[in-house]
Amino acid sequence: MMMIIDPGEGRVLQALGLNALTETVYRTLLAEPDRGVEQIAAKLHLSEAEVREALDELLELTLLRPASDSRTLRAVSPEVGLIRLLAHNQNQLLHRQQQLETARTAIAALSAEYTDRRLDDEMVVRLDSLEAVRDRLEELAATAAEECLSLMRGGAVRPDSIQAGKHPNQVALERGVAIRSIFQESFRNDPDTLRYARWLADLGGSTRTVPILPMRLVIVDRSIALIPSDPSDGRRGALELHGAALVQPLCALFEELWRNGADFGQQPAPRDDQDLTGSERALLQLLGQGHTDESAGRKLGLSLRTVRRMMKDLMNRLGAESRFQAGAQAVRKDWL
Repeated sequence: MMMIIDPGEGRVLQALGLNALTETVYRTLLAEPDRGVEQIAAKLHLSEAEVREALDELLELTLLRPASDSRTLRAVSPEVGLIRLLAHNQNQLLHRQQQLETARTAIAALSAEYTDRRLDDEMVVRLDSLEAVRDRLEELAATAAEECLSLMRGGAVRPDSIQAGKHPNQVALERGVAIRSIFQESFRNDPDTLRYARWLADLGGSTRTVPILPMRLVIVDRSIALIPSDPSDGRRGALELHGAALVQPLCALFEELWRNGADFGQQPAPRDDQDLTGSERALLQLLGQGHTDESAGRKLGLSLRTVRRMMKDLMNRLGAESRFQAGAQAVRKDWL
């Protein structure tokens, strides 16, 4: 009796270890058990050597057995042969899973030993290059258990920094780690940074902005913090801080800034009761403290040209003809 074979079954049988040629020979023997090597070769347009190779493989897989005359071979029925082969593959898979779980345990133990050795009597670890910082951030993203916090200070985020940060952030978010990031308000004017913030939000991250940030900062699980070795040049590496005495004050700083931040999703920047953005009010405060346009721009992450344009607009709104008069008017209007 001819067997009706579902074409989709071929993929299943190959998953059990049968290549396409061997599977075809097996199916032929199931359908026509009395065919010999020459007849199978003629029917399938194969050489006799190819058929014999397939028969050897079927014997090895125990899908053939000697016939009662002991001179020929018969195909073992799928109900017996393939189910037995499936069980064998399942046992191999289980063994492999056990090996991988053992490897996972060994990796965790090795990582803990490495971390304990590195941090023994060492609360501060120096990361001497940007590459070392990025490598460490990837490690932290892969091992973070609860949350990652960050302060993104300075001008617009460099495209290479954005790209480097995407993968570890995505890995962490997919594992259920909460990510909160605070950007400077000036970042709202940068299309690349704005797209990055929206990408992060789409994956479940949260972002806010404030006018001024004191430093760049990353905090992982409230137990590890990274700050720049040189605040003026983040490409010169970072310091990795450990221990509650060093990390908890940074956590408190982050939470205070977060409470006062505005949702990055608000466009344009939100304005207060005096119709001022956070950057405008901060600029007035900085200039009132004696900062030059250049130094105020550095703190706000704004170009000199933008600072001067903002100040001109503020003077017009205050009806002031000089900066001194603008300061007096700002105090009178409770802008300062």
